[in-house]
Amino acid sequence: MKRDGLGVQTKTSRFAEMVVSLSKKAVAGEPAPAYRPGKEGYADWVILAVQGFKEYLNHDYRKLMDVLREMPRVAESLGLTVETLPHFSTVCARKQAIPMKRWRAILDASGELYELGDVQAIDATGVDRVQASQHYAKRTDYTFEAVKTTLLVDCETSAILDIHCSMKQPHDTQVGWQVLVRNLDDLTAVAADKGYDWEALRTRLRAESITPLIPQRGPGFRGWARNLLILDRAYNQRSNAESVFFGLRQRYGETLWARTWFGQFRELVMKSAVRNIERAIEVADR
Repeated sequence: MKRDGLGVQTKTSRFAEMVVSLSKKAVAGEPAPAYRPGKEGYADWVILAVQGFKEYLNHDYRKLMDVLREMPRVAESLGLTVETLPHFSTVCARKQAIPMKRWRAILDASGELYELGDVQAIDATGVDRVQASQHYAKRTDYTFEAVKTTLLVDCETSAILDIHCSMKQPHDTQVGWQVLVRNLDDLTAVAADKGYDWEALRTRLRAESITPLIPQRGPGFRGWARNLLILDRAYNQRSNAESVFFGLRQRYGETLWARTWFGQFRELVMKSAVRNIERAIEVADR
């Protein structure tokens, strides 16, 4: 814990300051007032920050708002009083209305808390979504019981730089292209397993002066030599991406609670942003 002008500053109060600051940053332009009576209601940044607290405290919406009403300092950081905190149903409903770009913006902002290292890694896994409504699943023709989730992480800091979610099973090379191309400015060397073996992807990375550490599947001397060279470099750091997946599951749960696919995507993005914030606070305490 650190001290501020009011005395001891807890990790929770520091998280509150940081998640509010990043939520405001995620909203383009001057942040709106926290609350305006009438149709406008609560600002998007307030709802984003409360969603961050939901993942941080690991509560359902009803319990979350009960707990926040016992935390006046947190309410103050949101520009609200305990009495003007939103109803749990408002927070739940507004989750779907806030554009996905703002959820991604808070993840991007959380990644900026870190000085990135020389190697980044990309990997994918399935995240369980059995909490989804079975009626909704049938109506929307869900095919798989897990959301295919791809993470781009920095190997030195374990910061999550980007996330891709899919209800289908796209090939890793296609997802890898999409994720890596939109993060070229943050990449130095990219480690990935053989699922991302695609010469066009390697060529694009090299064109941007990024070193591809992606093993080749096919047999032959050229593939063997390339793979040997990769192993001699930093390819073993790819396992950091698996460690990040493990950490996400351990800290924030193995199951998605949102009932719709777009709600599940937002939930995964916020979990990633909250993890970045928590780790940044932990690093600052060392």
